Amino acid sequence: MIRVLLAEDQHVIRGALAALLNLEADLEVVAEASDGAEAVDRALALRPDVAVMDIDMPRKDGLAAAAELRARLPACKALMLTAHGKPGHLRRALDAKVQGFLLKTAPPEELAAAIRRVASGERVLDPSLAVTAWDLSDNPLTPRERDVLALAAGGAEPDEIATRLHLSPGTVRNNLTAIITKLNARGRTDAVRIAAESGWI
Repeated sequence: MIRVLLAEDQHVIRGALAALLNLEADLEVVAEASDGAEAVDRALALRPDVAVMDIDMPRKDGLAAAAELRARLPACKALMLTAHGKPGHLRRALDAKVQGFLLKTAPPEELAAAIRRVASGERVLDPSLAVTAWDLSDNPLTPRERDVLALAAGGAEPDEIATRLHLSPGTVRNNLTAIITKLNARGRTDAVRIAAESGWI
């Protein structure tokens, strides 16, 4: 029996996936989570074989949760689900050494097969993303710049960003200027759009 943790912030989708996976004779959903931080906590407590996680979740996204699980619970394999095959997401998934990357449009039997393959030690990449994998551009932003831009994307102003990241307002403004320059953006809003479309934030 393959023990599965399912992390997805949309309750209806999570419930449907859990019901479908539990129909498989060799799969058992032992835990569900609605965000990445909860997924890590549940995984550490219940030690599933495979964590199936959405990338876009609140508090901690699926890729950050996968990286933490790799460090703290290496026996638990990570299979990422996403609605969009953004190159930046795929790059981050490869960098985090996740075992699988599948689009949410995949049929249920493909998801079940991917879980089995990941549990057995194979790596799985959605076939439609194979071409994207050959043409990945590196994220030009530093981790700090990604944090700054992610908060700006949520509507935070430089003073609020400075407070939340324990930086000076001047440092935040310098980061924003560097981000806009690196992304060849017209301004902060354009930088957010470019980074979001590339999957970098």
